[in-house]
Amino acid sequence: MMSYEAYMNQVIQPMRDELTRHGFTELRTPEEVEQAFSNMKGTALVVVNSVCGCAAGLARPGVVHSLNNEAKPDHLYTVFAGQDKEATAKAREYFTGYPPSSPSFALLKDGELVAMVERHQIENNSLEGISHLLTTAFDKYCK
Repeated sequence: MMSYEAYMNQVIQPMRDELTRHGFTELRTPEEVEQAFSNMKGTALVVVNSVCGCAAGLARPGVVHSLNNEAKPDHLYTVFAGQDKEATAKAREYFTGYPPSSPSFALLKDGELVAMVERHQIENNSLEGISHLLTTAFDKYCK
């Protein structure tokens, strides 16, 4: 019989792969987050991934679509809320002024938060609408 953890890893792996196959680096520990963010140069998009339906139907496809934009972040990172809890908590320390939200997107420039797209902006939005929220931020901060 498969353990709960093994089952969850099997179920969640495709949700992780949807981002990593498009160039996102998974940050699975607080140390990996700290290493990536502490001396960051340039811009980074951080996706707080999640198992919820709006992550599957809107957030992940929307963020992938946004990468077709001419201006895009220098770095692409992802943490998985509810799975890599400590890494997610560490990443959220950088999202000052915003409550925990998953899924969500944070745009950092030189390690400082410059734009945030929260769950309430993702739910009931369209793929194109989500992509537009991101590309507007990319156009402003990633050129």
